[in-house]
Amino acid sequence: MSYAIIGFGNIGKALAKAFARKGIEVAVATTRDPESFASVAAAIGPKVIAKTLADAVKADIIFLAVRFEAHPDVAKALPTWEGKTIVDVTNAYGVPPAELGGQPSSKFVAQAFTGARLVKGFNHLGAAVLDQDPAVHGGRRVVFLASDDDAAAEEISELAENLGFSPIKLGGLSEGGLLVQARGKSWGQLIFKDLVKFG
Repeated sequence: MSYAIIGFGNIGKALAKAFARKGIEVAVATTRDPESFASVAAAIGPKVIAKTLADAVKADIIFLAVRFEAHPDVAKALPTWEGKTIVDVTNAYGVPPAELGGQPSSKFVAQAFTGARLVKGFNHLGAAVLDQDPAVHGGRRVVFLASDDDAAAEEISELAENLGFSPIKLGGLSEGGLLVQARGKSWGQLIFKDLVKFG
C-alpha cells in the first residue's frame, strides 16, 4: 500500500510527521516544483519524499490536505481515480451551502474525484494538535472518520491505528459526517474537540 499527502501547509506537514514517527513512507506534493520543499520534507523524516503532483497521485491512499477551493485543481491530475481512496482533510468553512448544492462538503469533493472512494477524516483537529504525538498520557488521540463506503472507512481506520491514533467511525457523510464538516460559517459539533481514548 502506498501513501501520499497532497498539500504541504501546516496540516500536510503534521500528517507527514505522523507517518515519519512510525517510519512509514509517504509522498508529499503540491502544485509547486518538489525541489522547492524537498529539504523541509527531508527534515521531517527520511521516508517523507517530495514528489511532483503527477507522481504523488499514483499512490493507493491519498490525503487531500489542500484548501477546500483547491480540490478541483488536484482532481484534474488524473482522468479517473478508480481504485484509489481519498482522505478528505479539507474544511469548507465560509463556503455558502448553496455553492455546494446543499450537500455536505465531502460529498461535493467526492464528485470531483471520479471513481475514488472517499473518507472524511483527520480534519477536525487544528494543525498544532495534529502535529503532536497521538500517544497522550497512556491513551491515544481520537480521529473521526466518515464515509459512504464501509470498506474504505475500515481501511483508513486501520491506517489511523498504525499511525498511533484511535479512530472512531461516525457513519455516512450525510449522517455522522456532518459532525466534522463546516457548513457556511458554522463548524460541526466535533470540530476542534481534542479527545483521547483510553483502554
